[in-house]
Amino acid sequence: MATQARLPLPVGSTTSVSVVIPAKNVAAYIGETLASALAQGEVTEVIVVDDGSTDNTIAIVRAIRDPRLRLMTNDSAGVSAARNLGARHASGEWLLFLDADDRLRPGAVAALLAAARGAPRAVLVYGDYNTIDSEGRQVGRRDLLKGRRKPSGDVLTRLAAGNFIVNGGIALARAEAFRAIGGFDTSLRYCEDWHCWCRLAAIGEFEFAPKLLLDYRLHTANTMNAAVRTPQDFFPAIARVFDDGLILARLPEGTAARLRQAAEIHLVTYSAMQAVRFGRYRQAFIYLGMIGRRSLTSLPRSALRVALACFGI
Repeated sequence: MATQARLPLPVGSTTSVSVVIPAKNVAAYIGETLASALAQGEVTEVIVVDDGSTDNTIAIVRAIRDPRLRLMTNDSAGVSAARNLGARHASGEWLLFLDADDRLRPGAVAALLAAARGAPRAVLVYGDYNTIDSEGRQVGRRDLLKGRRKPSGDVLTRLAAGNFIVNGGIALARAEAFRAIGGFDTSLRYCEDWHCWCRLAAIGEFEFAPKLLLDYRLHTANTMNAAVRTPQDFFPAIARVFDDGLILARLPEGTAARLRQAAEIHLVTYSAMQAVRFGRYRQAFIYLGMIGRRSLTSLPRSALRVALACFGI
């Protein structure tokens, strides 16, 4: 049960970082994304895994002359398989999974490594992000949340209740730990990262660096932001998390049902926030109704988060 010892993982002091970027038909953004990754002096390699692009993505990658850049192909096996493939071939002690349309901010990797040095038991260190639109203009105002801290240490219970990491581009995962938990579950189409972070949290500690490290691009081509997605699309990941023996063994006894409901409310709230950001207000109200049917006490907080989404927070 929850008192079982965590998997033994050696703690190293090396700072080599591999950035893994799954890419498919992102010719409009991949150059900017790669520039942001290669500008990080602490990055030792950048691995682009092309997942069957039919545009100029591959040509753009091949045109960049940097000895740290590697290109691999994944034959349209999906984003999780692409990330896993890149991770298998990565040489870094730390892995950063960057989406092909996002941008690392200057100094992002240095800030994460500084946090890692202060938390030698951490298997994952993470920061925060701001949002940009398809044209690269800032739309988020998360800089207004200065001083806000997210969890560090043993975070599994908090994380099982909802994915507060949101985007893998703000996190460094210890490569050995990532491989120990088997990487991303390729059977999940959405929220596979949350499931992976929960498995990592089951075997080690996390550390939060309170800095904005990433420009997270919001547009309808993003998997998590597509206009046709509904909360039901994300529920298979909830079932997977709460059917995972490694995760369940580390949760406090008797908490799984409560945490599962919290995770459902978290994802429905996320869906409502995204609906508001794209002007789909009727859907947002429908999703808030779903939350009220699950837990009236959770509704005010969810409604506040949805309201703040109108202001990019």
